[in-house]
Amino acid sequence: MESGMINLGSSLKVPYVQELAKEKFASVPPRYIRPDPTKLHGVSTEEVPVIDMQRLLSDESVNPELEKLHFACKEWGFFQLIKHGASSSLVDKLKLEMQKFFELTIEEEKRFAQEPGDVEGYGQAFVGSEEQKLDWGDMFFMVTLPTHFRKPHLLPNLPLPFRETLDQYSRELKILAIKVLEQMTKALGMKLEDMTMLFQEGIQSMRMNYYPPCPQPELVRGIRLHSDATGLTILRQVNEVEGLQIKKAGAWVPVVPLPNAFIVNVGDILEIVTNGIYKSVEHRATVNLHIERLSIATFLAPKLDGDMGPAPSLITPENPAIFRRISMIDYLKAFFPMD
Repeated sequence: MESGMINLGSSLKVPYVQELAKEKFASVPPRYIRPDPTKLHGVSTEEVPVIDMQRLLSDESVNPELEKLHFACKEWGFFQLIKHGASSSLVDKLKLEMQKFFELTIEEEKRFAQEPGDVEGYGQAFVGSEEQKLDWGDMFFMVTLPTHFRKPHLLPNLPLPFRETLDQYSRELKILAIKVLEQMTKALGMKLEDMTMLFQEGIQSMRMNYYPPCPQPELVRGIRLHSDATGLTILRQVNEVEGLQIKKAGAWVPVVPLPNAFIVNVGDILEIVTNGIYKSVEHRATVNLHIERLSIATFLAPKLDGDMGPAPSLITPENPAIFRRISMIDYLKAFFPMD
């Protein structure tokens, strides 16, 4: 595919929440107020599993960390990843430069605004109508790998050194994602090629999130309740402000980010590939009365020129496929609204 041919959906232009928040409203504009249709019984005290990557990669014949990973993906769909090997200095640079990006003037940020018919860029994701409820947050979304899918006006146009830092971060996160997927393959007892043939040359995208303080945080959502329509998501909290909540067993489980940890979750595609063994779990982002929250999510999906479905090595007469095979193009058309 040629550069610029990939399209992951469209989104109508809406006001930037970062600018809206500067007006110091006493109450939130109605379009951002979300009635909560999911009546859950409060907040859980359970904690998301923590996986140690160093232990996971050990050569032990029986690896307890591998069993913990398998449990986390089956029962939670989420885990925090520590001792992951990603450069701490690179992550610190990224966090600093991302904060500087969201401190640019609105005119400077508009250079990266979403274009008509394209969800990539600075704005909000998948706004399909003028009546649609909006999230209390802005995002900068773009495809980062393979490099020939990068839109020229986005990552290649970012100011230095942010551009180089984000490029390096995207490559490190691709390596980390593949390592995590390889360990999942081992835990599942599936053939390695069933996973690598999908994701080794897959599509990586990134979403930088900025959630301003809100005068009525209980009425809005930073991101509405959803599951990720990708394969694997790796999230980094930029300023260590809590906000991610997981829907589990009729309650909200807040994710308290550990220092230097990544939050990893199973996406819809990985649930399909594992034939429902691993779960793609619904989650949401809340916002804060006093403090802004920043995060960056990195998504890995299969390559576009192929299809995906339950891994053949997981299918037996006793465990038949519960999902059908589908081309990635048809999957994207079904899950992402496009013009």
